[in-house]
Amino acid sequence: MSESAGQRRSGRGRFITFEGGEGTGKSTQIKKLADRLKAARMRTLVTREPGGSPGAEIMRHLVLSGMGKLLGPDAETLLFAAARDDHVRTVIAPALSHGTWVLCDRFADSTRAYQGSLGSVPAGLINAMQRVTIGDLKPDLTIILDLPVEIGLQRAAARRGSGTPDRFEGEQLSFHQGLREAYRKIAAEEPARCVLIDANSDPDTVAGRVWAALRDRLLPTPASAVSA
Repeated sequence: MSESAGQRRSGRGRFITFEGGEGTGKSTQIKKLADRLKAARMRTLVTREPGGSPGAEIMRHLVLSGMGKLLGPDAETLLFAAARDDHVRTVIAPALSHGTWVLCDRFADSTRAYQGSLGSVPAGLINAMQRVTIGDLKPDLTIILDLPVEIGLQRAAARRGSGTPDRFEGEQLSFHQGLREAYRKIAAEEPARCVLIDANSDPDTVAGRVWAALRDRLLPTPASAVSA
């Protein structure tokens, strides 16, 4: 299947987001999926939140350095909203309009989980910020990687090495346990969009589960170039 044929089939690109707690393997799985899509000659863009655009990367530094926490959960939510607005306008929306498959490491569900469920930011504020920053934009598919908290934190520590934990990695165990439950709740509430993936396996096995979810949800017609 040629790239042009693949893009004509859908017109607009597909928007796939990856969510999950610390150490669940989002970056690894996004790379594996991107490699598979690129091998099938699908235009693919990998991005992340907070960040993904010059303005949003500045906000990322502020948030992960702990500045947002010092300002309080409402202000931290506003920082995320400002970063997302720049990211959507300058990167995500233009790519989708050109038929590109956009794979994003975290998106609006992270705000719902981190600042909403765990930060006690009112749902009304989060919803208002979402209307302003992303409007009607929703992921076509959200992969939620699920992993026991202790294993995820061990993985995050191994990845970090001697570095200092960031704003969220340094939270208490109860925070991360609550985060896992928040994501499970999101998956249960929106089954048409979200797929909960067991991430407690080797990366290739998890990648197979991710691909099966994408194939079943977004590739309903046979496509030899992207077959399992």
